[in-house]
Amino acid sequence: MEILYFNILNSTQKYLIEQIRAKSLKPPIAVVAKNQTNGVGSRDNSWVGGEGNLFFSFAIDINALPLDLPLESASIYFSFIMREILGKLVDELWLKWPNDLYYKNAKVGGTITKVIDNIMICGMGINLKENFNGYSSLNLNIEIDFLLKEYFARLNRTPSWKQVFSKYAIEFDKNRKVSAHIHGEYKSLENAILAEDGSLIIDNKRVYSLR
Repeated sequence: MEILYFNILNSTQKYLIEQIRAKSLKPPIAVVAKNQTNGVGSRDNSWVGGEGNLFFSFAIDINALPLDLPLESASIYFSFIMREILGKLVDELWLKWPNDLYYKNAKVGGTITKVIDNIMICGMGINLKENFNGYSSLNLNIEIDFLLKEYFARLNRTPSWKQVFSKYAIEFDKNRKVSAHIHGEYKSLENAILAEDGSLIIDNKRVYSLR
């Protein structure tokens, strides 16, 4: 995975999408910014922050992804791999369905995915240090370059969806104390059933992440 570094970008994901569409960049490629001024968050929210935190996006050809990966649940797949890496450095880190990283009871990061033609675009932002975007942080001092190399090394081994999901399913119970934004409203996950494709069954209806 080639990694491009920038001091500041409006949004690593927006920049990468623009360059992919212009055919100036092609997968596999990653874009990293020390500072991000208007990153893409869930439901068109902004994710901003300063140096020492993690802001990156990457592009992978869909054919390079695990054959058993449901694309609707790609955010779970990419997020949980990062959660495992950071989980070696800090306790009480978990993944809230479908794309938010939580430290104890507070959000510290999230993942957004988007498919363009035959390319999967994934953007991720994590508050490693103190920040001003209104969310908590891990207060973790780690070199961004080291963290990314660890992350992409894991992705390059192409763990199957089944491998990743089996571990995520074990910790899913932590979601039962929270709610998720589904179809324009917050729904409690207390009685949600996690299906093998990463979707949830709530009130007898199946819901996919699509983030």
